[in-house]
Amino acid sequence: MDLILKYFPDLSATQIKQLKSLETLYKDWNAKINVISRKDIDELYLRHVLHSMGIAKLITFAPDTSILDVGTGGGFPGIPLAILFPDCHFHLVDSINKKLKVVNGVSEAIGLSNVTTTHSRVEAIDGQFDFIVSRAVTHMPEFVSWVKGKIKKKHRNSLRNGILYLKGGDLSEELSPYKTAKVYPLSTYFEEAFFDTKKIVHLPMKYK
Repeated sequence: MDLILKYFPDLSATQIKQLKSLETLYKDWNAKINVISRKDIDELYLRHVLHSMGIAKLITFAPDTSILDVGTGGGFPGIPLAILFPDCHFHLVDSINKKLKVVNGVSEAIGLSNVTTTHSRVEAIDGQFDFIVSRAVTHMPEFVSWVKGKIKKKHRNSLRNGILYLKGGDLSEELSPYKTAKVYPLSTYFEEAFFDTKKIVHLPMKYK
């Protein structure tokens, strides 16, 4: 938690309590349903929680913003972002139902009322959202094809509606079809070596 407070010193007492609870909850759930590798569970706050919260360094979501988290796994980046932005709506989707069992259990335990979940492939999800977030579930062209038509046209935030994608490594070839894509290195915000190759890609609604 010291790591989180180092970069997010202005959290409310409720947010601190919710974030502190994550370690015990994820360790308990992970013993039953393996959603995080053994190596990663010991570095939960660095590799999962703070990594997810990197999006909040790029954008402060306006109240009532709707966010779809695709391939959420154990709830990342959705759950940490839902803690940070209690006035926004987060819909977490995964094609593996047992992972959502963990998401629902954690959300309920810490009292998150702004999180809903669906066991589904994203292509089958109805509705539109201001932003679609994800952590490197596939190559960007495939991801774009999955979420086509699911982004609202009307903007309410400092960044244009679109995709916010957490990814690492050299993205130049993968992003070459998207002239409007902008890459933000997470090392700009966080000094830990883990973030040296990690990035946020913002792909606005009109991709090309």
